[in-house]
Order: sequence, then C-alpha cells, then structure tokens
Amino acid sequence: MVYNLEVVMTSHIAKIVEIVGSSEKSWQDAAQAAVSEAKKTVRGIKGLEVQDMTAKVDPNTGNITQYRVCVKRAFGIEH
Repeated sequence: MVYNLEVVMTSHIAKIVEIVGSSEKSWQDAAQAAVSEAKKTVRGIKGLEVQDMTAKVDPNTGNITQYRVCVKRAFGIEH
C-alpha cells in the first residue's frame, strides 16, 4: 500500500483508517458515502485508496442490490 506521505504527514506520525461505504446505486456512490461519513470526524481528506469492491446480489433475480467499497485513508496526527 502506497500513500503520498508528503501530502499526508503534517507531523511525523500518520494514522490509517479503513472505512466501508455502501450504496444501492453504484460503487462510486458507496465510496462517496464512506468519504462523507469520514469527513464528519477527520479533517483534510485529500484522497483515498479503494481497497476492495464487493456487492450483494439478489439470488432470485441475479441483480446487484447493494454495492460496497472498502477504502483506506491516511492522515497526519495532530498534536
């Protein structure tokens, strides 16, 4: 996993958080849901890494009913 630590690290320590977002529309909406929730408690989000994309499928229709995205975000620790 590679993060641009010049952007991330405002101190000498970075924290990495993993967030899972979900959506009934798309993986893009699921990623946005994860970022929207994270920005409530994390400042300075400038990027993320999509770690995993999964989906829930209706066994009767074979249609995707929910998109899920696991993203990782690194940020500098404030003192």
